[in-house]
Amino acid sequence: MASYNIFLLVLVASGAFMILEANGKPCLSPTHYSSTCPNVLSIVNKAVIEAINKETRIGASLLRLHFHDCFVNGCDASILLDDIPGSFVGEKTANPNNNSVRGFNVVDDIKAKLEKACPGVVSCADILALAALDSVVYLGGPSWEVSLGRKDSTTANITAANTFIPPPTTNLSGLVANFSVQGLSFKNMVALSGSHTIGLARCTSFRAHIYNDSNIDSSFAKSLQKICPKVGNNNTLAPLDRQTPTFFDNRYFKNLVEGKGLLHSDQELFNRAAADSLVEKYATNQKEFFKDFAKGMVKMSRIKPLTGSEGEIRKNCRKVN
Repeated sequence: MASYNIFLLVLVASGAFMILEANGKPCLSPTHYSSTCPNVLSIVNKAVIEAINKETRIGASLLRLHFHDCFVNGCDASILLDDIPGSFVGEKTANPNNNSVRGFNVVDDIKAKLEKACPGVVSCADILALAALDSVVYLGGPSWEVSLGRKDSTTANITAANTFIPPPTTNLSGLVANFSVQGLSFKNMVALSGSHTIGLARCTSFRAHIYNDSNIDSSFAKSLQKICPKVGNNNTLAPLDRQTPTFFDNRYFKNLVEGKGLLHSDQELFNRAAADSLVEKYATNQKEFFKDFAKGMVKMSRIKPLTGSEGEIRKNCRKVN
C-alpha cells in the first residue's frame, strides 16, 4: 500500500472492522487470519524449519519463489501453477524459472497442513510470503512484519515472467529498470540483491561471467572454471556466497567489493557505478543491510496483491479450483 492511500474503516456483518484502501479494496493485515486460522504462523514456521533441516538450500529456494512470484503481476502465487498440456501455460518454464526455481513440494506440504487445520482459508500467495520470512530468519537474517490477506490468481503469465524477472546476465541499468517497474527503489534493488547471500546457482548462470567479464577476480574466475568448463557441466552448482552460502549475512557484499560476485548481475552492483557506495555500506555494516533488506521485503511483498473478491483461495497451489 502506498503511504498516500486513504484508509476507510468499514463495519462488516460479523461485527469486525475491515480496513479498506481508498479504492475500496481490503488492505493486507498481519492479523488477517487471527480468527479464521490462528495457528497459521506456527504451522508455516514449523514446516519451513523442518524442510531447511532436511536440505539447507531450500531456505534460499523459498525466498526466491517469493521474489519470482511478486515480480510477475504481483504477489499472487501464479508461479506455483502447473502447465496443463493443450490448455494452460504457467510460469515454471519461463527462462528465469526453468530448471531453476524449486521448493514446490515444500509449499505443497505447507498447504496440506493448513488445509487440514483450516480448510479453504489460507492462500498460497500468503504461504510464499511467510515461508520467505521464516527461511531468512532461521538462516540468521532479519525479521519483518508480514501483512496477510492476499488471494491466489487464476491465471499465469509466462511472457511477463520472461520480461520482468532479471536474468543473471542483466547489467545495472537493466536491474534498475526491472525493480523500478515494480515500484521498488534503487536502494531496494541493492538491498534485496543481498538475498544472494544464501543459495546456489547453476554453471549456465555464471559461465559467461567467469570467461568473458573483466570485472572479476582472476583467481576466483579460475577456480570456477575448473568446475564449469566452456562446454558441459551445465547443472554444476556453485554458492552465490562462497563463504557462508547457508547463513544469511552481509558476506555477499564483501565478495562484490573483492570482485568475487558469482553472477554478472551480482558484480554489476560494484563496478565503478552508482551502486558502489551502497555495496560498501552494506559490506561494512550488516545492521544497515538487514534494516534495508527488511524494508525492501515489506515493500516487495505488497506488489499488486489480489484481495477481497479478486482471485481465489486455491485448495491445491498447483492448480486453480
